[in-house]
Amino acid sequence: MAALVKPTSKFTTTTPKFSNPITRRPPPSQLKFSTTMIKASAATTATAASPRGGGGKKKKEGIKESLLTPRFYTTDFDEMERLFNREINKNLKEGEFEALLQEFKTDYNQTHFVRNKEFKEAADKMQGPLRQIFVEFLERSCTAEFSGFLLYKELGRRLKLINKEFVILSIFMQKTNPVVAEIFSLMSRDEARHAGFLNKGLSDFNLALDLGFLTKARKYTFFKPKFIFYATYLSEKIGYWRYITIYRHLKANPEYQCYPIFNYFENWCQDENRHGDFFSALMKAQPQFLNDWKAKLWARFFCLSVYVTMYLNDCQRTAFYEGIGLNTKEFDMHVIIETNRTTARIFPAVPDVENPEFKRKLDRMVEINQKLLAVGESQDASFVKNIKRIPLVAALVSEILAAYLMPPIESGSVDFAEFEPQVVY
Repeated sequence: MAALVKPTSKFTTTTPKFSNPITRRPPPSQLKFSTTMIKASAATTATAASPRGGGGKKKKEGIKESLLTPRFYTTDFDEMERLFNREINKNLKEGEFEALLQEFKTDYNQTHFVRNKEFKEAADKMQGPLRQIFVEFLERSCTAEFSGFLLYKELGRRLKLINKEFVILSIFMQKTNPVVAEIFSLMSRDEARHAGFLNKGLSDFNLALDLGFLTKARKYTFFKPKFIFYATYLSEKIGYWRYITIYRHLKANPEYQCYPIFNYFENWCQDENRHGDFFSALMKAQPQFLNDWKAKLWARFFCLSVYVTMYLNDCQRTAFYEGIGLNTKEFDMHVIIETNRTTARIFPAVPDVENPEFKRKLDRMVEINQKLLAVGESQDASFVKNIKRIPLVAALVSEILAAYLMPPIESGSVDFAEFEPQVVY
């Protein structure tokens, strides 16, 4: 595709609508726009190799970091062990986790991520700005999936007996909760599969991320376990809505299909949904994270953080979404609203994202962020840039705080019926 195309969908109200009116849970055939899974990303330094360029594959060590780039997380693993020790936590419902484990063991997507010759052919046809934008999307997505792999793998490995000093050989080691530990390991399998598939896609553009280097060199952000639960649940659920929406849009509008990876999103998004369901079960097993005033404040904070990050990030790269026939802001609001409705099933409070004022605040944040980006790209001296940033940063913080202080929606219940993926599909 040599040129970018204009978006095909137009929403006219605060609750996203498509070209034909739809219900809250529309069937796939009615949807008129799409999305992609980028768990909070930012600008990269990649340059897309020309399809006719000099042959070999260029290896990149990572992407340029900013406040919006995918984060690598670590946590207090000793506290995690205590939370999931069956002798300490009597809220753990073994039957629910056993059922989830069987879901993960089934491995529905074991044979799903199989490439064909269409990938390289599509990459070679992609030219101009869309080629560069698409490479950036693959890089950020691969980094995000790989960060999930590292976290889940370590959690699966570290859920061991607290009484470690009496363990002589690893063969005798037991887990504090072998079922939960195995689920984390199986989720790391899924994330590794996704990251590998995305990195293989980069090879179609004569690039590859050095994931080994990323593991060692990337900065890790420490989150307490309860914050890992909030943030990762939201990440997985918002990923589901982004993937399934782009899949439905491209099924309805195949003329915008520029690369075959989107054909895999229908099954791919169910991995994200299962991961989110698992974190929902984890939070139900830790009611102290859901049932007091502090939990409500933190739940609203993490919802707002994830929504604002996605909105600002996507509005920096509208050309990508326009290139596949989307209106970026309308798409993002659809994803935010659906994610918020899903999240309200478990979180004790969520922002009122369907209040028209919420979107107005997001749009003002975008305007301020664009001014901040312009200051950063100017030729001014560093100290001049810093002075110019002060009022803009203050204005951005003020808008975020105002959005946080909007009256929330009281929601959530640790006793809700088990969430079934097909309900939202």
